Amino acid sequence: MYGVGLGPGDPALLTVRAVEVIGEADVVAYHSARHGRSIARSIAARYLRPDHIEEALVYPVTTEATDHPGGYRGALDEFYEEAAARLAAHLDAGRGVAVLAEGDPLFYGSYMHMHKRLAHRYPTEVVPGVTSVSAAAARLGTPLVEADEVLTVLPGTLSEEELAARIAATDAAVVMKLGRTFTAVRGALERAGRLADAHYVERATMPGERTGELASVDPDSVPYFSVAVLPSRRTPPPARPTATTAPDATPASGATPATGPAPAGTPATTPAHAQAPTDAPTPVPAPRGEVVVVGTGPAGPLWLTPESRGALAAAEDLVGYTTYLARVPVRPGQRRHGSDNKVEAERAEFALDLARRGRRVAVVSGGDPGVFAMATAVLEAAAQDAYRDVPVRVLPGVTAANAAAARAGAPLGHDYAALSLSDRLKPWEVIADRLRAAASADLVIALYNPGSRSRTWQVGKAREVLLEHRAPDTPVVVARDVGGPGEQVRVVGLGELDPAEVDMRTLLIVGSSRTRTARRGGPDGEETVVAWTPRSYPEDGPLPGRAEGSGRLTDRADPSGRLPGRPDPGGVPLP
Repeated sequence: MYGVGLGPGDPALLTVRAVEVIGEADVVAYHSARHGRSIARSIAARYLRPDHIEEALVYPVTTEATDHPGGYRGALDEFYEEAAARLAAHLDAGRGVAVLAEGDPLFYGSYMHMHKRLAHRYPTEVVPGVTSVSAAAARLGTPLVEADEVLTVLPGTLSEEELAARIAATDAAVVMKLGRTFTAVRGALERAGRLADAHYVERATMPGERTGELASVDPDSVPYFSVAVLPSRRTPPPARPTATTAPDATPASGATPATGPAPAGTPATTPAHAQAPTDAPTPVPAPRGEVVVVGTGPAGPLWLTPESRGALAAAEDLVGYTTYLARVPVRPGQRRHGSDNKVEAERAEFALDLARRGRRVAVVSGGDPGVFAMATAVLEAAAQDAYRDVPVRVLPGVTAANAAAARAGAPLGHDYAALSLSDRLKPWEVIADRLRAAASADLVIALYNPGSRSRTWQVGKAREVLLEHRAPDTPVVVARDVGGPGEQVRVVGLGELDPAEVDMRTLLIVGSSRTRTARRGGPDGEETVVAWTPRSYPEDGPLPGRAEGSGRLTDRADPSGRLPGRPDPGGVPLP
């Protein structure tokens, strides 16, 4: 059995091996819809012999409904089994069978269903073919991907939300199987901010070929054999008309139809559906300058959302703290503007000035940009009259508290507060008051920016304040460099928390009276301590540690070290 790739449509694009196999085969099989017209056969027609045995594998359904007991999938599975049995009969009789497939046999091709059912039973050769992806890029005349860019190939049958996420996260993309999915694909490109860069290619290298800007295409004119192309960001495509069509016939020589509009005086032979309609959507205007504040997560590409990844790739300028900029891959043509972590306001105004001059700017922030990070500085600067017309977007990221909590278990499973221990922008008295308020409300507390080379005493003071309201055995998650190469996550008692172990790359999560711990086997076989805070809370009686009628937590601990009224946390003693 041979799976023969026929290429994108022009018979001249068959490989030498494909022509040899077709010529040597006894049986030529091809798929078609119920109307009986097979595109695969039409491509290979010039290479068929009068004595070839032809097997037309006619789909019982394509896009229509079916009354098959197994539904659409059941109808197709039954068809594939019957088709495989027909081919197996020829193979058992000693005949060579060539199964024709548009494009490449193993790339979204119907042949693969025969391959899965027969290749383990009979000697099989797959003859690769030129895919529609390569043909579309060739017809557009622009590089598809360069250097370390990532190409994503997507079926248009995915949901609009899934398409948008994947398009936003990649450098270049091709979306297959348009037709009825075109409206959703167009919407996904628009949601991902890539519509202005998208191209449309219909029937590449085939009669009736059409190319143009995807935003200008009438959805009602789009057939199944069309693709959306987002080419390389690094090479701008050549200037093209909104839509171009190829003559409705392949040249007799088999040469690929000429790219671009036909010369003056050439008769128009484009099918009616391919004519550019007078009410076509208005082409998307070129994007103006803007600032996108991007959260990279705690560390590394695994923590980066698809939306943020796409925004970083699309930016012309990257602005940020040098440590965070180092997390972003270097891209040719992008300008990087690194600075110290103590000049947030200046950095924000610099980014807005670039955008005001028409540049697409990404302000790079660690974690989530709206949590103790750069989004506030950018929005505060953007409120000035000079920047009111500069578009600003904030893209969410994984914040350190969520990352640390996931590593430790689920300590943020109930109500919690997030506080920064940095007194660079607010006085320590305010921090201490807020610590007392959160502790007296029995909230789990996530402590950001607990210490640095210039701030060494805050953790010790915070521990003193918290011990006024929490027992010494209260679980504390000490998470350092979460997601990074030096990741360390431990659970200790509040009374044993050592300030010397805490630095700027550390986040602390202080449990509530309800936070529990347990020992569990880790993936590497070592025992770990897991912390979690139940979602339920006692309905009767005072809050744990709260004196009856006093309205505040007492600081009187019983001999066991627990606050009065604190329930036994269960679990195991902390290490």
